[in-house]
Amino acid sequence: MNYIGIKPNNVEKTATQLNKLLSNYHVYYQNLRNYHWNISGEHFFDLHEKFEELYNEAKVNIDEIAERILTLRKKPTSTLKEYLEEADIKEMPTLDSNEMVKNIIQNHAQLIDNMRNVIECAGEANDEGTIDMVGGFLASVEKKSWMLDAWLAKS
Repeated sequence: MNYIGIKPNNVEKTATQLNKLLSNYHVYYQNLRNYHWNISGEHFFDLHEKFEELYNEAKVNIDEIAERILTLRKKPTSTLKEYLEEADIKEMPTLDSNEMVKNIIQNHAQLIDNMRNVIECAGEANDEGTIDMVGGFLASVEKKSWMLDAWLAKS
C-alpha cells in the first residue's frame, strides 16, 4: 500500500541520501559523546554541557531519520560497520577544547551538505515530509555552527 502517495521509484535517491545522513549523524553523535566524556581544562563546564546538548539533539534526529526511511518503505542502515563505511564524517580522537569545537563545526559542514542533498532529492520526488523534517535539522545545525564559531572567536 502506498499510504503517502509518492511513487516508489521516486524515493530511492531520497532514501539513499537519508541513509548517508543517518550514517554521518551516527559518527557525529559518537564524536560528541567522546568529547563530552573527555573534555577537561578551563572550558570544561561550558563545553561539557554543550556537547551533551548536541548529542541529545543528534540522538533524536537519528531516530527521526531512520523512521522517515521506514516511512518511505526502505530499510535504514543499522550497523556500526555500515555507518563507518558509508559516513563522510570520521571518528575523531580526544583533542584539546578548541580542536574539538573546530571538528564539530567541520562535522556540521558535512551534515549541512548532506542535508541539502537530501532536500534536493526529496524535492525531485515531491516528498514534502522529508523536506520539512530535514529543513528543521538544517536550520538547527546552521545556528549551532554559528554559535560554536562565535565561541571560538573568544579564544
